[in-house]
Amino acid sequence: MADLSYLDAVILGVVEGLTEYLPISSTGHLTITEKLLGLEVSDPAVTAYTAVIQLGAIAATLLYFFRDIIRFAVAWFRGLTAAEARKDPDYGLAWAVVIGSIPVGVVGFLARDLISGALRSLWVVAVALFLWSIVMVVAERIYAGYEARGELRGEHSVRPVDGVVIGLVQCFSLIPGVSRSGATISAGIARGIDRVTATRLSFFLAIPALTAAGLFQAVEEKDGLSALGVGPVVVGTVVAFVVAYATIAWLLRFVASNTLLPFVWYRIALAVVLAGVLAAGVITAT
Repeated sequence: MADLSYLDAVILGVVEGLTEYLPISSTGHLTITEKLLGLEVSDPAVTAYTAVIQLGAIAATLLYFFRDIIRFAVAWFRGLTAAEARKDPDYGLAWAVVIGSIPVGVVGFLARDLISGALRSLWVVAVALFLWSIVMVVAERIYAGYEARGELRGEHSVRPVDGVVIGLVQCFSLIPGVSRSGATISAGIARGIDRVTATRLSFFLAIPALTAAGLFQAVEEKDGLSALGVGPVVVGTVVAFVVAYATIAWLLRFVASNTLLPFVWYRIALAVVLAGVLAAGVITAT
């Protein structure tokens, strides 16, 4: 990692910023990119670098949704002390985010060795990319039924039980190739939540999940951090921040009038290509 160039830092920053919130798997894309750049994926320095630049994408989410976050936080704290305040729809949504963030934290901590070990294989990424694409197609069909019946729900109808269900489904995103946003958005639309609201909820759930995971991973790989150059880390983090901010804005506009199917076709194509190059021995799985 001492030889990580600024170009490598920019490339990894762009990949992180683009794929962290699109439903195409940031872990899968980062792993593929690191392999193509000749980096050792299992190197503690590489793992630490990935965790650090991820914080840039998280910062973009915090800035983009700053007013919403403050609004939800105020509603939540008010609801804890005043019964009347619990009627505020923001109180229910805040609880959905809080409750929905717990499962992935618990499972991620308990399965951390598996996640950083056996699951760090590009074969796992290829299979997960393909199989979760099927889940996304099913979710879209369920959504179409809600839409046809005029039963779609908006942000003010999000309840804590939605957070429980989406939070449990989010645990599947710990498998490289599934995609955290792909899991949470699919779960949201399958419950009849409109695409924009489901996508916003996915972003809100990303804040505690990614912040905790990023900080934990950075601390756990603190020895690897000593091998990082300050310049490339700063560049990668800033690039991830800028690209992630633009990606958030674009995705919210996209889902307002489009399905998730374009991402599905991309995921399937990538899975086929990845499986092909792995089978041909062009790159190794680990």
